[in-house]
Amino acid sequence: MASTLVRPRDGKLIAGVCASLANRFGISKTLVRLGFVIFGLVGIGELAYIALWIVIPKA
Repeated sequence: MASTLVRPRDGKLIAGVCASLANRFGISKTLVRLGFVIFGLVGIGELAYIALWIVIPKA
């Protein structure tokens, strides 16, 4: 598990939020992305993604 939460320069699709969460917690980027899609259908995924995009610094 990585010790800090930063958005990587590689392995990202949009802003690197999912890649940073996957690297930090040692899980698949695909699972994290799928989680954001599911939460997006419920209505909170977009807000959480934007908030994390603002909060998580670039590597």
